Amino acid sequence: MGQVYLAEDTRLHRKVALKILLPDLAANKDRMRRFEQEATSAAALNHPNVAHIYEIGESDGVTFIAMEFIDGTTLREKIHKEDLDLRRLLRYLQHVAEGLAKAHAAGIVHRDLKPDNIMITREGHAKILDFGLAKLVEQRPLSGDSSEVATAVMSQHSTPGAIIGTVGYMSPEQAQGKIKELDHRSDIFSFGCILFESATGKKPFEGDSVVKSLHMVIYEAAPSISESNPTLPAELQRIVRRCLAKDPDERYQSIKDVAIELKDLRRELEGAEFDTTVPPPSRSKTNSLPSAEDTRSQSFDASTGTPSLSTRASSAEYVVAGIKQHKLAAIVTGLVVIAGALAALLYLRGRTTDAAIKSIAVMPFVNTSGNADLEYLSDGITESLINNLSQLSSLSVKARSSVFRYKGKDVEPQQVASDLKVQAVLNGRVGQRGDNLTISLDLVDGTSGNQIWGEKYSRTIGDLASLQSEIARDVSQKLRFRLTNAEETRVVKNQTQNTEAYQLYLQGRYNWNKRTDPTTQKAIEYFQQAIDKDPSYAMAYVGLAESYSISDQPSDQKFAYVKAAALKALEIDPTLGEPHAALAGAKDLYERDLAGAEKEYKRAIELNPNYATAYHWYAETLAEQGRFDESLTQWKKALELDPFSLAIGTDYALEYLYYDRKYDQAVDYLNKLVQMDPNYVRTHTYLTTVYETMGRYEDAINEIEKRVALQGMKTEEIASGKRMLTDALRSGGPKGYWSKILEFAMHDVKKGENVPAFLLARIYSELGERDEAFKWLEKAYANKEAELTYMKVSPIWDKLREDPRFADMLRRLRFSG
Repeated sequence: MGQVYLAEDTRLHRKVALKILLPDLAANKDRMRRFEQEATSAAALNHPNVAHIYEIGESDGVTFIAMEFIDGTTLREKIHKEDLDLRRLLRYLQHVAEGLAKAHAAGIVHRDLKPDNIMITREGHAKILDFGLAKLVEQRPLSGDSSEVATAVMSQHSTPGAIIGTVGYMSPEQAQGKIKELDHRSDIFSFGCILFESATGKKPFEGDSVVKSLHMVIYEAAPSISESNPTLPAELQRIVRRCLAKDPDERYQSIKDVAIELKDLRRELEGAEFDTTVPPPSRSKTNSLPSAEDTRSQSFDASTGTPSLSTRASSAEYVVAGIKQHKLAAIVTGLVVIAGALAALLYLRGRTTDAAIKSIAVMPFVNTSGNADLEYLSDGITESLINNLSQLSSLSVKARSSVFRYKGKDVEPQQVASDLKVQAVLNGRVGQRGDNLTISLDLVDGTSGNQIWGEKYSRTIGDLASLQSEIARDVSQKLRFRLTNAEETRVVKNQTQNTEAYQLYLQGRYNWNKRTDPTTQKAIEYFQQAIDKDPSYAMAYVGLAESYSISDQPSDQKFAYVKAAALKALEIDPTLGEPHAALAGAKDLYERDLAGAEKEYKRAIELNPNYATAYHWYAETLAEQGRFDESLTQWKKALELDPFSLAIGTDYALEYLYYDRKYDQAVDYLNKLVQMDPNYVRTHTYLTTVYETMGRYEDAINEIEKRVALQGMKTEEIASGKRMLTDALRSGGPKGYWSKILEFAMHDVKKGENVPAFLLARIYSELGERDEAFKWLEKAYANKEAELTYMKVSPIWDKLREDPRFADMLRRLRFSG
């Protein structure tokens, strides 16, 4: 790209590296304009591990870049020419990862990361060179067979664009010329190549020609680092392997994660949890005790020219060696020092809580924007974070419906933790001003109320989709979890890179959670728009499936939509649990494939063990078959995850307690739910059913009065209806009551309102008119009304059970009787 000179800034009296750009590069005005934009962004970076760009200028036709002068050597020289300790190399690379994290956070991608672009200062700090400069490189064909091409640029016939990067360090997407698809994860792959080379002295993808090397990058897995040296730690292999994943979605999604894991690995190699960031002074060749820095060292094999790593003796062996070689005073002093260090370590460990947090409540994020139209954003980010953290099998995450009970309320974290039985509470605030987005998080200990961790994220709205994954990763780390590769991938997985699609998805969720017919239809529209923006957005298809499942459309039509959307979601992302639960619902309520439904529920729970809805619906499927003991296990799990869910609570009261003929318990439970929220319509509907079965018709009338009032009936109509029902009950007993209910229902039918056939069948059953009851049951069966799935166990059909037609209906519903 040019020639570099050591120069002096005569104004500020400092040494600088002056890069004179090649004339043919500088002459391309369009390329220079784009380069200057990129370099200006890079110049704004202020990080100790990034070489600073001071100035971009032109003088007498010469274009130059004035950069920070670094007195040191390249990482390549460190790897191949010096006898370095593995931990020291990891320290350098940790610095590199931290510098990259700063750049990536600013939206800057390096594109040509390699050991030659990393300098190690004389003080032992790593600095990254040439951020943003790869855009300057012209497109020219490669020549020669050597893979040691400084910067490779190659035309692609099969893929528009060019290969930009360095052979041996470029990512698969770079090697395929997918320039428009390059993002920060391409740098993570390059970093993995450097990490591999630092550990083994070899490149992971090194062929006998450029073409062979490119083929290896795209199609072949990197060899295990243990093939070069079996003594290397398995944890290092895991980090390298994940950095070098071919699919960007399967790599680390943030280089910050890599920096943290390298730091943890260095601590493990040191044998204590103290971070030694400054290399020790070089030792003379006297018989002195080795330092902790040298417990794992790297020696240079002159025969091969590559570093080899050897594990030295244990610390106990060092002590024995010292005793043999030193006088008594030295021995005593050494033992006192060791004893003191151990005592200090034990004391510090005793004061530090390293145990992982096993349960958490993510509270509704507060919308600080002052704009109610942005409520979907704060609610949606909360729900997305709950869903991401729910992927952790060993973490109990309270479901949305339980935590949203506290929305808008000023409740102490300790009270929330006590109510929900969690160890930690996460609070959040979301603010948007124009395109600027600010999210503040506060993780609090549920017992003491002390802050465990806090963070503030300042991004643009365009970063919203990726920010969700970043937050999920940060929170999971602060919970002190040691994640498996599969868990971490699921936790940080970004379902879409399209910010518009993600916002539409959040608006869909916001409306879906309101659970009314109009908002459900709005949710369907938003989810469909999200899919239009990003056809590969699996969670948008999940939202579509869930919305159709509660829509007011005819059963055959809506369950066809549910199934299609769920299958599409699984085609895109087979690791999701939610689509399996939606499929199970369709198999149960529409296809009557009970065994298939059970299989899908189990798979949903396996993939997402914190998905309360899966346990809820699975419990219903078991209850409808009369498998009450098995269903109780699922009910308990659903209520544990979502203790304040009115949907789960009311269904538990009806479909477990009531269907199992525990009427008094059902009434008590439902009345407790009324105290929790007297405005939830379904609680009053279910209480009506239970009271009717128990013969408590006056109580049933009171519940009907409450229900229709909540549904918006006029006061005078409510009073009139209640009076007529009460008079009918007093004059005609239960039969008078049901006759009046039938009169109301047929009036609605004549007005053209949708009255479920199963309801009319139930009324005729109570009146003892079996023929009419079965006529309407047949219509309900033809309509595939979901309520018939409980025919085997529901007490409302007890008066029909002895009729042969009832057994035939159960057979067709695939019940044994």
